Amino acid sequence: MRTTLDLPENLVAEAMKATNIKTKTKVIVTALEQLIRKSKIREIKNYRGQVDLDIDLDAIRGRKCRL
Repeated sequence: MRTTLDLPENLVAEAMKATNIKTKTKVIVTALEQLIRKSKIREIKNYRGQVDLDIDLDAIRGRKCRL
């Protein structure tokens, strides 16, 4: 989708330098992807301590009890 944006040139240049991305389009797409990713992670963190999975990680990983 083509969109015209009025972005601060110094901000875009700094983002390109920080990420080592060569194009403005790619740096903006990357920024949007990261913003969405962080938002989803924040939503998932709301479930911390509310889900009981009853999983035995030692059994899943094939570990034997050392006790």
